[in-house]
Amino acid sequence: MSSIGERLREIRNQRGLNQGEFGSLAGVTKRTQMLYESDQRLPKADYLALLDAEGVDVGYVLTGRRDAAPGESDHQLSEVGGVYRVEDDAVAVKMYDVEGAAGHGRSLEEERVAGVLQFPASQLSALGLSPDHLAGVKVRGDSMEETLADGDWVLVNRADTDYRQEGVFLLLVSGERRIKRVQRLAGGALYLISDNDHYEPEMIPPEQMREVQILGRCEVRIGRIA
Repeated sequence: MSSIGERLREIRNQRGLNQGEFGSLAGVTKRTQMLYESDQRLPKADYLALLDAEGVDVGYVLTGRRDAAPGESDHQLSEVGGVYRVEDDAVAVKMYDVEGAAGHGRSLEEERVAGVLQFPASQLSALGLSPDHLAGVKVRGDSMEETLADGDWVLVNRADTDYRQEGVFLLLVSGERRIKRVQRLAGGALYLISDNDHYEPEMIPPEQMREVQILGRCEVRIGRIA
């Protein structure tokens, strides 16, 4: 059976595109496309989502199985255990109408499901993610640019709250939800870092840690290409 990289190369060749041209469809460089096609790196969910928008059969890329012909199956949306299931190999992750402030913190006034984003279950599994623990949150503010832009969506893995491994997290600080790069300091303090260097880092001393709750690690960015 062919690999993910081989299937990506097959689709690219069918479209008559070079690696740079095909990669630009999904917002990656020629080198990243080359790494995907050589199976040195697994494609990320935002890359696959953009290819899906270009009409690429992402299910085939991930599994080697072609999608059913239109009208061949009935795609009913049902909720099982808190996860919306669309078909046997697809799940739809809830996208919440909440704001994870990436500038100065903002209080949340409302939490409701704004919609769902469908992913093949095998795609999430390849990324080491479980749909049962994923939630989509909209980004507000510019402090995480160029990593995250105002209006982007991020998929948050609520099962991963281990900030000892540095990364970008959704966290609650004094009742305000923020998205920041989190770094653990000696003595138990936290460093909240903005990727936009116009914003100063913020230190949370150990005595204020009770005001902080790590809600999950930000795993996947979904946004427009500038």
